[in-house]
Amino acid sequence: MKMETTFGAGCFWCIEACFKDVDGIIKVYPGYAGGKKSTANYKDVCSGATKHAEVARIEFDSEIISFEKLLELFWFIHDPTTLNRQGNDIGPQYRSVVFYHTEEQRKLAEFYKEKLNNSKVWDYPIVTEISPLPEFYPAEEYHKNYLELNPDNPYCRAMVRPKVDKFRKAFADLMK
Repeated sequence: MKMETTFGAGCFWCIEACFKDVDGIIKVYPGYAGGKKSTANYKDVCSGATKHAEVARIEFDSEIISFEKLLELFWFIHDPTTLNRQGNDIGPQYRSVVFYHTEEQRKLAEFYKEKLNNSKVWDYPIVTEISPLPEFYPAEEYHKNYLELNPDNPYCRAMVRPKVDKFRKAFADLMK
């Protein structure tokens, strides 16, 4: 059954590159959500003024991969204990957020967040926002498949590629 969810975990280039080759993922759309303005574009979002997060909207087949498994992958690919920051990327656009599409997704996200906090997986509490999906604004065309199309970009070489390689190694059994 086709379902959707939306995650923010820092730069959307990383989220898209990690999730797009997971078995059961139909499509990953980089974009923006959760801001104060009624439109969003890369320049304005990067300024921090709109308060939108860089996110990836993920279409998945729930008969192949569960939402619970997607949450596991989500929490693996970033540090959910840093507020408005992932590595050198700083600002509200890089916040950790689950924008749920259903009440069941909300319950599961909150359950697993609490479970991870209680098990002390990280040294600090998880600050991941869990909110209903507001308006989603697709990213500009040049952001789609960014790593694949820009492998020599310095940011991709230094940040995206190592994260994707680590992700694919850890979850090799889930790759297409």
